Amino acid sequence: MPITPPDPGLPCPADPSGSAAVWSLLRVWALALALSTALVAAGERWPQPLTPDGRWVWALVLGLPLLMGLWLWSRWGSARGAGNPDRGESVN
Repeated sequence: MPITPPDPGLPCPADPSGSAAVWSLLRVWALALALSTALVAAGERWPQPLTPDGRWVWALVLGLPLLMGLWLWSRWGSARGAGNPDRGESVN
């Protein structure tokens, strides 16, 4: 099956290979690198090693995803039943 170009009458999504996407990726990467550098510097200056507390570890590992899930679940009904006749962006 040959690949055909999209219909010119349909709106075209933004080009993911554009320079804006590259700059956005570089900005996020630089922010992550700066945060990592700051954490390493803080770890080298910390006076004593931290002992992990099981309650805090489990609260961070399970609590934050559960809170995110509850937030998504609370907004799920308002997004689905908003009375918007447009049910998606499928063109098929």
